[in-house]
Amino acid sequence: MKTLDDIKIGEQGTVVSIGSSGALRRRIIDMGITPGAVVIKQKAAPFGDPLEINVRGYELSIRRSEAKEIMLENICNAKR
Repeated sequence: MKTLDDIKIGEQGTVVSIGSSGALRRRIIDMGITPGAVVIKQKAAPFGDPLEINVRGYELSIRRSEAKEIMLENICNAKR
């Protein structure tokens, strides 16, 4: 299992769990990043923070620290 931060640009995975708690966990869930959702890592800023992802048809920017809390499985290249 890998985190969203670990996968490469253009890869996708299915969210298994969110390792955080409290306000950070609520923020991640409110963005639609819930267990079972497919997440595609699209871009990273030049210094790696923030990351641009696609989840449920929406493009979102999240911090690298948040991406480290999102556990993924079924990692593969995104089909475009």
